[in-house]
Amino acid sequence: MKRIMVFITAAVLVIICATWAMADNSGRIYGKLTTVDGDVFEGLIRWDKNEASWIDVLNGNRDLKRKYKKSRRNKYRDREKSIDFFGWTVGSSRTISYGYGASQSGVRFGHIKKLEVIDDDAVLLIMKSGEEVELEGGSTDIGEAIREIVIEDYNEGEIELVWDDIELIEFSQGDANLESSFGERLYGTLTTRRGDEFTGWVCWDVDELFTTDILDGEQKRRSRKVKFGKIKSIERYSSNGATVVLNNGDEMLMRGTNDVDDSNRGITISDIGFGQVVVDWDEFDRLDFTEQPKQITYKEFDGGRRLKGTVFTEDGEKYTGKIRWDNDEEYTWELLDGNYRDIEFDIEFGYIKEIKRKGYRSSIVTLWDGRSFRLRGSNDVDEDNKGIFIEEDNGDEIEVDWDEFERIEFAK
Repeated sequence: MKRIMVFITAAVLVIICATWAMADNSGRIYGKLTTVDGDVFEGLIRWDKNEASWIDVLNGNRDLKRKYKKSRRNKYRDREKSIDFFGWTVGSSRTISYGYGASQSGVRFGHIKKLEVIDDDAVLLIMKSGEEVELEGGSTDIGEAIREIVIEDYNEGEIELVWDDIELIEFSQGDANLESSFGERLYGTLTTRRGDEFTGWVCWDVDELFTTDILDGEQKRRSRKVKFGKIKSIERYSSNGATVVLNNGDEMLMRGTNDVDDSNRGITISDIGFGQVVVDWDEFDRLDFTEQPKQITYKEFDGGRRLKGTVFTEDGEKYTGKIRWDNDEEYTWELLDGNYRDIEFDIEFGYIKEIKRKGYRSSIVTLWDGRSFRLRGSNDVDEDNKGIFIEEDNGDEIEVDWDEFERIEFAK
């Protein structure tokens, strides 16, 4: 009898441990949400359908107005471009770089302490560091265009809110064993048609994040709806179809929706080692789903700190101090944008070791983990860069224009 009891007890413990493992939601966004009517809800949060974990990015626009210190270089330099053809100038244009305006910005949710709605399309973010940042519009993440905000309140259950409902959200770490009606976050390795591989948390077609989310399509003229938790892999078949392999080995060719053809809005892979990539259908080859590793929790984000490093110029000068890149990014939580082989990159500055200019149209970005990407297509990495500013220890601010810039080495 004792042996039977020991066996049953061990079996129960195994079941309990397995349940705990499945229910680990410590990597999920969690917080206390206060509405404009004074109601308070607390629980796991799904934001605009495609953000639900601390590693996911809140996107918006950031105001570029600055208070400039004395600079040894002209921050409004005229740039004149022309084309020479056998010694003759056949065209010219002049652009003037102004310091004001707005630029795209984003921050991983794990860096945010509080989010306060301050307008129809604007928020005030209080970072863990105490820094205050205003973001507005620029995406469906902020404003009335947001698709949904769902909070899984412990007492009230699943509650869906609209933008006008929200007054304040105070983020914090939730318990690891909290249950979620959405299931587990999707995780896997994406392979591009050129053979590049990216591993991390998956968002499919800017919508599907979880094992309970649905992949839609048609198979042999029949409508099919498959939960992502049942899918082992998805492989691009053509511009208008995909081969879907299920965990039980069944294989189907699906067509007819933006989940499985070239109207797909992009497959996002969030990599804790640098940020995220968005791969469009033409570049996508295959996605293999795997079990997600250890969760990335709220405490693993520091709220950001000032960028510091050394800037080297083409004529051999170098300047060391606090950095403001492209005249708008100055903290480690901010994102560098660019394209690599038709893949969109958002790289958190805190993971960047070096940026080296390669002509006027591209840069080589090297990460602290050794990976390098040649990026183009963004003013963060090409000739439209608005200047690299260095605040030296003596208080002087130096501006280095793109045509003078050679490389920057960031301090860790």
